Amino acid sequence: MYKTILVPLDGSKRAEAILPHVKDMATHYGSAIVFLRVFEIPHISSFVSTTEDQFEAIPHLSEEQLQALAKEAEEYLRGICKQITGCGIEGHFRVEYGPIAATIINTAEEENADLIAMASHGSSGIEGVYYGSVAAGVLQRVDRPLLIVRAYESE
Repeated sequence: MYKTILVPLDGSKRAEAILPHVKDMATHYGSAIVFLRVFEIPHISSFVSTTEDQFEAIPHLSEEQLQALAKEAEEYLRGICKQITGCGIEGHFRVEYGPIAATIINTAEEENADLIAMASHGSSGIEGVYYGSVAAGVLQRVDRPLLIVRAYESE
């Protein structure tokens, strides 16, 4: 039924709450799993004062910082992927950049994923609004099945 399952992860333990579910599904259906980490890079705006001092309106990452984040994400996803492939499940990973929900959907299309499986963080406050908005953003625009597992702070 599901040949390819896309699993977006953000590096948190709560996001990993989806892993037992996709492992079982992949075993049952013989699916491959694609793990995805998306970095949303803010646009850089600069304002120049009358004294010609430059002020950055939005913090940005240097190329070195971006490369370090990408390397860390690759190592993290490689470890997750190794756990899954060690169980006889086919899998690979991708690190992408862009708006999170849109990039998840675009990657699902590129990978021809039959299912997107992710955890909703189940938190409250600002963090809950942010993470909930990713799941909601994917849900509102996705054109394929979506499995959302609610993960709680204690997980």
